[in-house]
Amino acid sequence: MNKREFLEELRKGLAGLPQDDVEERLTFYGEMIDDRIEEGLTEEEAVAQIGPIGDIVSQTFSDIPLLKLVKEKMPKRSLRAWEIILLVLGFPLWFALLVAAFAVVLALYIVIWALVIALWAVEVAFAVAAVACVPLAVFYAVKGNVPAAVAFVGAALLLAGLAIFLAFGCVAASKGAVKLARLIGRGVKRLFVRKENTK
Repeated sequence: MNKREFLEELRKGLAGLPQDDVEERLTFYGEMIDDRIEEGLTEEEAVAQIGPIGDIVSQTFSDIPLLKLVKEKMPKRSLRAWEIILLVLGFPLWFALLVAAFAVVLALYIVIWALVIALWAVEVAFAVAAVACVPLAVFYAVKGNVPAAVAFVGAALLLAGLAIFLAFGCVAASKGAVKLARLIGRGVKRLFVRKENTK
């Protein structure tokens, strides 16, 4: 893929975003390709080093604030009388739908993080219980109750193993929740980005 083809594909991928952001990205990547060509790479090698267009588009969506996208999509003209009447008459319906959509997205976000927090709470409980079993094992060993002491040592080892094993799951779940939260954020942003036909 040469520079022209790359920039055309990037423009298509960024279609619907604010025009100043699209032009800024196109200029940035055009200059990046030119810099690499000056360093001795061919045009195709320079384009290949930049990376996939999909990653650039995703990063751009992440970088642009949601408020900017909403502001960009707001009508720039005064509303006509019949539009105002429709907005007022339809308020009970569109406002209820808007609140419901917001509540669903917020609830989903809260559930994701509640599950992650619950998983970390179980992790901490296993670790604390493992530590708590050690003094009990010593206490029963001093009292001469060897079976109880051995049972608490075994419980401490089992709980410590579970805590270590669960720590990997907690880290993976946390990373997954962060990725999912980003996907939800991008999804909400995409609602405000209308894809336009680019020539």
